[in-house]
Amino acid sequence: MRIAILSDTHGLLRPEVLEYLKTADVILHAGDINTQAVVDRMAAVAPLYIVRGNNDKDWAAAIPHDLTVTLDGVTFYMVHNKKEVPADLSGVDAVVFGHSHKYAQTEQDGRLWLNPGSCGPRRFHQEITLIMAEAENGALRTEKILIPHPM
Repeated sequence: MRIAILSDTHGLLRPEVLEYLKTADVILHAGDINTQAVVDRMAAVAPLYIVRGNNDKDWAAAIPHDLTVTLDGVTFYMVHNKKEVPADLSGVDAVVFGHSHKYAQTEQDGRLWLNPGSCGPRRFHQEITLIMAEAENGALRTEKILIPHPM
């Protein structure tokens, strides 16, 4: 199963990002979406699992704060801010979060921690990034995708 993992679009779904989403079987978005239009565009491409970010206000009241989803044997815990991850992550294989706009991939206690960075408007001089992943029979492989952008 091919999974697109992204965060912090802040109202901008770049055409280059959309092309990657079109290759995905499932999309995980870790919040700060900012508009229903972006949700609708992603949901039209593939099944979508999203959480609410700190900038997702009244329009996003129905979007969950956090979410646990299992895809092809891999269990993901999703929340926007890493500081809000619970201490008990029993049964979780990968934690997906955003907020910082900075790509990060680490392993801790046998669990993968993934921040796809931001693929919305460029902020804080960060790269424009997302993650494309493959889940198969409980195993997860990830690839950092760097979206070129004008300076």
